[in-house]
Amino acid sequence: MENIVYVTGHKNPDSDSICAAYGYSEFKNKTSKIPTIPVRLGNVNAETQFILDYFGVKAPKLLETVKLKVEDLDIDTIASILPELSLKMAWNIIRDNHIKSLPVVDNKNRLVGILSISNLASSYMDISDENILAKSKTSIENILDTLSARSIYINEDCKIFKGKIAVTAMKPDSLKELINEGDIALVGDRPDAQEALIDLKTSLIIITGSHTLAENLLSKAKENGVTVISTPYHSFVASRLLTQSIPVSYVMATGDLISFSKDDLVEDIKDVMAETRYNSYPVTDEDGRVVGTVSRYHLISNHKKKVIQVDHNERGQSVDGLEEAEVLEIIDHHRVADIQTSNPIYFRNEPLGSSSTIVGKCYFELNMTPSKEVAGLLCGAIISDTLLFKSPTCTEQDRIVCKKLAEIAGIQSLEEFAKAMFKAGTSLKGKSVSQIFNQDFKPFKMGEAKVGVAQVNTMDIDGFMPLKDEMLSFMKSEADSKDYDVVMLLLTDILTEGSQVLVAGERQDYIEKTFNVELKDSMAFLPGVLSRKKQVIPPLTNVINSMK
Repeated sequence: MENIVYVTGHKNPDSDSICAAYGYSEFKNKTSKIPTIPVRLGNVNAETQFILDYFGVKAPKLLETVKLKVEDLDIDTIASILPELSLKMAWNIIRDNHIKSLPVVDNKNRLVGILSISNLASSYMDISDENILAKSKTSIENILDTLSARSIYINEDCKIFKGKIAVTAMKPDSLKELINEGDIALVGDRPDAQEALIDLKTSLIIITGSHTLAENLLSKAKENGVTVISTPYHSFVASRLLTQSIPVSYVMATGDLISFSKDDLVEDIKDVMAETRYNSYPVTDEDGRVVGTVSRYHLISNHKKKVIQVDHNERGQSVDGLEEAEVLEIIDHHRVADIQTSNPIYFRNEPLGSSSTIVGKCYFELNMTPSKEVAGLLCGAIISDTLLFKSPTCTEQDRIVCKKLAEIAGIQSLEEFAKAMFKAGTSLKGKSVSQIFNQDFKPFKMGEAKVGVAQVNTMDIDGFMPLKDEMLSFMKSEADSKDYDVVMLLLTDILTEGSQVLVAGERQDYIEKTFNVELKDSMAFLPGVLSRKKQVIPPLTNVINSMK
């Protein structure tokens, strides 16, 4: 079971969401003992990828859900067995580990069968089958191991013993009526019977009681190709143990096997377990290799995945399954929304231009210096969120922290870095309307209204216009299918310091009243509007609440 903390930004992550998660993860690893890793909830946009590439940092791994998965459980990790293993060895493993079944795998550790106690019991019910060694193709290695035997002579040309099993307790003259060529015979310290069995060309002679074979009979056995071994057990025990030498492949279950992947959700495997009655189920990794077994009692777990949220605190923007996780901290610069926690947490919310500014302050307040890479990521995110200090959300603290981070990161000119970053991030060339819209989209609950707001920074609004009709059609489809009262897209021009807004949905009047504009062809220009957080969401919320 992994005991780690995930630091995550919001869905459809922007630069601040990704970089703040990366930076705060490094901070927590330096100040706490629990391993902490940054994750993302969506694809990295072009601007963020520029920042990551600039400082040689790989994007955080994608986290699809924090619901419990099979990999989060303390599953049994007993090694699987190969089909050639003897029943005796398999039983020893089952008995010593207090389990009821074992996965059987091939040489690549992929599931081929399951051996259970019931399979073993069934094999004992077939103890009267005197041809069981032949049918199961039992190897001499298994027989030697099961009987704790030593080899006297092994006929290398005879790998499988095709005859029946016989305990030769009768006189030599009577053997001819019982033994045929190729049979397997158990015999004691009786040279006359041993010789008779050799003459009959049995395939295997098992001498009990640790006895051996005279030199003249050994020579004769070699001439006739008869394998001879000696076991310390007496005839009764040896005959019973002999059937335990057969390979598990002979008795294992191979049809309708049920297994789970490490990535399967616990809630899903519960349903499967409820419909079946197996004691345990094999668990496989992403390559299909068996890594252990899971049983019903493993599902009784109080384990919860641990999460630190950065750059958001709204449930609808957070990772799927958050209600099943333990939220440890929230680091944010947005309004306080609807996140609820079961325990008191560290909640740091400041009216700054960027969450990355808060993360930078966490370092500096403890006289800690972030790594060059983290300093660069945080600096780039602050520039992105504040539009190089032009956004109305920008504060003096953002400027101070950003410049201090730039010095650590070795950025010579904030203006040149910002220009290159915005150019990389605002290009809409080759993108579909879905990609543009979801690049930075956030849902909001405002009273009884459901609102969706996407924002894209661009230096070329005119270049977007050929996509306008297709975008509006896409936005209308989103509003209809996901029950949004209104959906809007802000095309924010950093140079002209304003936003072109496209609107879809039944309540476009919300937008007209909020910004005192008249929408023409579902579109209007909003001069001076650069910040969704400060210039769009608060006034829109007020208007919607006033129109109840």
